Amino acid sequence: MNFLAHAFLSGNNEDIILGNFIADHVKGKAIERYNDDIRVGIDLHRRIDSFTDSHPVVRKSINRLKDRFGRYSGVIVDMFYDHLLASNWKDYSSIPLKEFTLNIYQIILNSLTILPPRTRKMMPYMIEADWLASYAQLQGLHKALSLMSERTKYISRMEYATEALIQDYQDYKNEFLMFFEDIRKDTASFFIENEL
Repeated sequence: MNFLAHAFLSGNNEDIILGNFIADHVKGKAIERYNDDIRVGIDLHRRIDSFTDSHPVVRKSINRLKDRFGRYSGVIVDMFYDHLLASNWKDYSSIPLKEFTLNIYQIILNSLTILPPRTRKMMPYMIEADWLASYAQLQGLHKALSLMSERTKYISRMEYATEALIQDYQDYKNEFLMFFEDIRKDTASFFIENEL
């Protein structure tokens, strides 16, 4: 899952949202700098990633892309799923998508001084282009994938991934719907286990 889904699955605790958001940029002992709830958010992020990576429906989505996109297929599916969440947002939240994303950005900005350097560097670009809400439109998804393609170490061809989504759109949507119900249940279990 990518930024939007991680934020959505974090619940209402701002520190958990923050921890989930910064988790990919917190390595090793750096986790010790953060309070308990931020650490819970980091743990939640890692649980979501682990659950996602091992889910058979996600593997099916990834395998459909393997021949064209190789090692980048998983990243592309993460983006496809964020698009499918954003474009079907009203099925999951009574809060308008734009309001939700602005709130997430504000939570992150409120903690600017404790953000990992990579997160701090990324935030102005994310906010200016409203990455989270822009995923709802294929044009926004294409732009995000194209920008990512420019930054990859190897040739990724991610700028062509939206074409693959359009070609098999209903398959990806069906897979997302099945998977997202499972990840929501697993996330709910995580909150129960942590007495949150």
